[in-house]
Amino acid sequence: MSSPTLGTPLSPSATRVMLLGSGELGKEVLIALQRLGVETIAVDRYENAPGQQVAHHARTIVMSDPAQLKALIEAERPTLVVPEIEAIATPMLQELEDAGVVQVIPTARAARLTMDREGIRRLAAETLRVPTSPYKFCDSLAELQAAIDGGIGYPCIVKPVMSSSGKGQSKIDGPADVQKAWDYAMAGGRVSHGRVIVEGFIDFDYEITLLTVRSRDSAGEIRTQFCEPIGHVQVSGDYVESWQPQPMATQALQRAQDIALAVTGNLGGQGLFGVELFVKGEEVWFSEVSPRPHDTGMVTMVTQWQNEFELHARAILGLPVDTSLKSPGASAVIYGGVDAHGIVFDGVAEALAVPGTDIRLFGKPESFVKRRMGVALAHAANVEAARSKAKQAAASVKPRVA
Repeated sequence: MSSPTLGTPLSPSATRVMLLGSGELGKEVLIALQRLGVETIAVDRYENAPGQQVAHHARTIVMSDPAQLKALIEAERPTLVVPEIEAIATPMLQELEDAGVVQVIPTARAARLTMDREGIRRLAAETLRVPTSPYKFCDSLAELQAAIDGGIGYPCIVKPVMSSSGKGQSKIDGPADVQKAWDYAMAGGRVSHGRVIVEGFIDFDYEITLLTVRSRDSAGEIRTQFCEPIGHVQVSGDYVESWQPQPMATQALQRAQDIALAVTGNLGGQGLFGVELFVKGEEVWFSEVSPRPHDTGMVTMVTQWQNEFELHARAILGLPVDTSLKSPGASAVIYGGVDAHGIVFDGVAEALAVPGTDIRLFGKPESFVKRRMGVALAHAANVEAARSKAKQAAASVKPRVA
């Protein structure tokens, strides 16, 4: 394979990359691409999304509408289309990729499978036969109750088949919670689907995100490399804190890498994947995979020589990557705290006065009480110290109505 050629932005030679979804993760990918001289097109469902604020071009459409998505891609003719969220008309991406109109990252098939929890769970458990929690798919409240009574049992986890960042996800401890969990799942799905997955509860010690990169080496051959495992705390399925590296038994780490290699190898293509896994002792279970940078991976902005966004940018462009760790570190989420447009942030100076810390404020135009509006990052000699500093810095930032 010949070495990749990169053009000049805003010229006929430009390498043009379109991101479908331009939130805080997409924003960092766009910045990484621009550092490599790529012309960027940021697409989102609302105006002035974080990534749109830094891209060469901003476009606002309903990405789950096949006609709108097709029209935009045909008008812009990007070199690459990079899905950054789940709520996209992936069958249209498949159609356009099959017709040779565009190359989808990592592939249109991977985008379609991973958008739908059913597709990726059946691939992992039934095709690849990697360990997962017991599960059933249900199309009604009655089917959900039957699945629980028929073997899934209590406690269990219910998730919409299409959602992100924990939306619509809840834990059921007993019969009294079933109706509420079903209603919450129906309200939280990114795409109205009327279908959920119910998973038997695994008594795990901790969860990890194993960032897995499929990239080309200097000889042009695809290689799979792993970042150090990332530990994280989730509340209602949404990450609030992460750290790297998460200590793991040697056998557990090897099993985690084997599972990630099997899943990402089947999905194919190039780019960074966030593989989520449960770990208990030396046992490892596959949970989910995202074919893109992961929210828990924001910690890599302070822990790695090349963060997850730089790794993704390099990998999709066919460039070599370096997944090595620079320092132990941690991240802690800064929530909006209020429902308002155009909020202001007090305490940023106090946060940055904590030694070894950094702050990212995402620039989202609208705040909600539990919306991620920023993240605090910290590095230290060990993970415990980094977690303490990240939480201290995050707590120092006080969003309020302007």
